Amino acid sequence: MVVPRPIVAVVGRPNVGKSTLFNRLIGWRKAIVDATAGLTRDRLYGVCEWRGREVTVVDTAGLDLDGAHDASRAAIEAQTQVAIEEAQAIVLLVDVRAGLTPLDRDIALMLRRSGRPVVVGANKADHPGQEHFLHEIHELGFADPVLVSAQHGIGVDDLLDRVLELLPPPEPEAMPEEEETARLAIMGRPNVGKSSLLNALLGDERALVSELPGTTRDPIDTSLLFDGLPVVLVDTAGIRRKSSARDRLERFSLLRGIKAMERADAVLLVMDASTGVLAQDQHVAGYALEAGKGLLLVVNKVDLVEPAQRRTAAWEKSLRSEFKFVPHAPVVAVSAKTRAGVARILPVALEVVGQRRLRVPTNELNRVLREAFLERPPPSYKGKRLALRFATQAASETPTFVLFVNDVGLLHFSYRRFLEKRLRENFGFAGNPIRIVLRPASEGRSSR
Repeated sequence: MVVPRPIVAVVGRPNVGKSTLFNRLIGWRKAIVDATAGLTRDRLYGVCEWRGREVTVVDTAGLDLDGAHDASRAAIEAQTQVAIEEAQAIVLLVDVRAGLTPLDRDIALMLRRSGRPVVVGANKADHPGQEHFLHEIHELGFADPVLVSAQHGIGVDDLLDRVLELLPPPEPEAMPEEEETARLAIMGRPNVGKSSLLNALLGDERALVSELPGTTRDPIDTSLLFDGLPVVLVDTAGIRRKSSARDRLERFSLLRGIKAMERADAVLLVMDASTGVLAQDQHVAGYALEAGKGLLLVVNKVDLVEPAQRRTAAWEKSLRSEFKFVPHAPVVAVSAKTRAGVARILPVALEVVGQRRLRVPTNELNRVLREAFLERPPPSYKGKRLALRFATQAASETPTFVLFVNDVGLLHFSYRRFLEKRLRENFGFAGNPIRIVLRPASEGRSSR
């Protein structure tokens, strides 16, 4: 069963270090960091793991609460409002060196009214002895603010401990169904044709079993049988709402799509052939990679481009440079309007889901990896070289391989790519990310 991760939104006024903290939490520089206020224009998403629990972290644009005078600013802040409403916990970030501002107090009031649990991170506490600044932070009315330096990593562990205390307990994993259902989330920017594509998929001559509505704000799940296999399409487009009744958050549906993705096995990322790839498309693909989800790139509206650009082969070639971080993702070019190519989507998507459920025999896994180590020995570092003792596939939703080695710090990223390529060549996992986890060889001996 797919267990969704809780969402934690990082909120604050411009230039308090939200993107720096976001990068620190997810472990790499995904968000652009700059001294210029308001640089984060789109929400970014990432996965953070702390004390054995994974959470989705949302980096939001800085709030100035005066968007009424600027349509662009109002749209950005509306997206941040969506993040607040969808999150299970909020990190309110302030600049401890600048002290509290009236805007900090206004944002704190807004967060109290939201009813979401909040922890305050007093950022830019780069030097010891700044605890005396906390008395001012307490004026915001939230318990136990935490001094942090996102840039240097100081206090971030304490902040994460507080976040975990605010979150609801993890959902217990249910026993898998006798015949597992493939869950597919349809995602993409507004106006790329998600609704039309879903209608085209449901209009294919298959048996519609049931419609399972969630709450009025949740994506709608549609169950169907495809060649006798149970499939759930997680509709993030909300096609069953009348257009006149769409709520004010409809145009900012990406975060709700992220929640839908968490409940899915694979993502159908829908793009518009006439506009090409935009940054938001790459953001969604990047999050699918981080979240360990299968991914299918669906290029819609090919009826609007030149005939030479309508073939899947042409898009496979052109998209590789735009999505080189997910080279495992298959591509399908379609027109939901004319239904050209639509019949290929479900077979390819179900193949992606089937591949992520493959189990590799342990003896075969060790044979392939040992041959890889012999054929291309790992690079040495300070006179030491990575040595494989034993490997096994973890019982994980995402294809994950645990390698017990002599030193977990010796795996170079280029050698990790080599091992992943060798695993794909021998066992498949098309359309899915592969995770390689290192453990000390002593742990392998104690568990065997």
